Amino acid sequence: MKGKRQNTLSEENKARIISTYKNRTEAPRYSRRVEMAEIEKNEFNLNISRYISTAVGEEEIDLAATNKTLLAIEKEVRRALKEHNQYLKELGLPLLPGAD
Repeated sequence: MKGKRQNTLSEENKARIISTYKNRTEAPRYSRRVEMAEIEKNEFNLNISRYISTAVGEEEIDLAATNKTLLAIEKEVRRALKEHNQYLKELGLPLLPGAD
């Protein structure tokens, strides 16, 4: 939990840490078992970031679906612009460009 000068662990966090340690459980982005050879390879540096990546992967984008959505939006914009220009024309006002 965020604090003014120092963060603190909630009881829930403490329980999860203790359970993970006691049961030697692994969880993505949270814990994993490491062989002593790997620790030695890292010159006995126990910095968590050497063993656990907390990075969150980026959401995969479906380009075909995105393109389809953008085309539909573009079609709707052109329709609305054409309709708007019809009103402008009826009022004798200058038309907006791009309604071809």
